[in-house]
Amino acid sequence: MGSKVYVGNLPWSVTKEKLDELFSPFGEITEATVISDKYSGRSKGFGFVTFADEESAKKAIEKMNGKEIDGRALKVNEAQPRESEG
Repeated sequence: MGSKVYVGNLPWSVTKEKLDELFSPFGEITEATVISDKYSGRSKGFGFVTFADEESAKKAIEKMNGKEIDGRALKVNEAQPRESEG
């Protein structure tokens, strides 16, 4: 397992800073990203958090999966490598 987690079903209001804030209690974060539409700049409703170690990532998945933020239940699990297109 890697130390990168996928965070889905994010409220549109969640920014990179907010994502950082939500997940920092579980360990040191090396990167937090909210994926946004390249044309509108609006959040696509998901992002990724990379932790310094695997243990923190496991803890975050355990505690945050299904947690409600602004009325939406987060989907948190291990980030899967992107499948190459074609």
